[in-house]
Amino acid sequence: MTDYRKIELHLTRSLRLARRPVAVKFQGAAPTGVTKFTGTEPSGCSFWRIAAAGRTFYTVASDHYNCPIGSHTHNIPLPTERAKELEQTLGLMVNIGYLKMEEVPGIPQLPETPGVVIYAPLGDTPLDPDVVIFAGPPREIMVLQEAAQRAGRAAQVPLLGRPTCMALPAAMAHGVAMSTGCIGNRVYTGLDDGEMYVAVAGKDLASVADEIGTVTEANAQLAEYHRGRRASLSTE
Repeated sequence: MTDYRKIELHLTRSLRLARRPVAVKFQGAAPTGVTKFTGTEPSGCSFWRIAAAGRTFYTVASDHYNCPIGSHTHNIPLPTERAKELEQTLGLMVNIGYLKMEEVPGIPQLPETPGVVIYAPLGDTPLDPDVVIFAGPPREIMVLQEAAQRAGRAAQVPLLGRPTCMALPAAMAHGVAMSTGCIGNRVYTGLDDGEMYVAVAGKDLASVADEIGTVTEANAQLAEYHRGRRASLSTE
């Protein structure tokens, strides 16, 4: 398996990331040697916070029911007795002007319902991830996105927003995707006001990581170039 600990260390140092990248794996059955999540959380993205703090675990479908929107993006059907919660949540969002109902069909979803979802800090992932979630300030996210462009892995989709969790299926289907996050995600994960996300499909991670050094050095040189231009050409 790829040395994900080495990749995490390289990216964390190069990008000066304060949060550990989170590896996510969708599969049919529970993996051997990985602990099942036993608590409750209000959203699927809450598991990102727990994994970024250092825990490796897997969830089952019922762990995601508390978030109808996240269940939708993860293609996890709600049980009959809770099926109306998606309609109720969407109704609230539409009524307060947060969302238009015609936007809903365009929200990316996983192509198949996962049996389990494994979450881990990238360097500790027990399996090759399907997608890796990075959170950080715009400057660091900019460099990661530029590395994705240089590697030919950047998604040709607009900057994503609400719901944040749609960035995962979007990246898996189309390439490296940026997301501003959404208010629910920021509350549930503790994402700082000055941070945003990049989602990188696992199959693209090594290629993107290989370009980080080049892009980081190029940005350092361009920063000096532009400082010189500002000093010589600014008259006020």
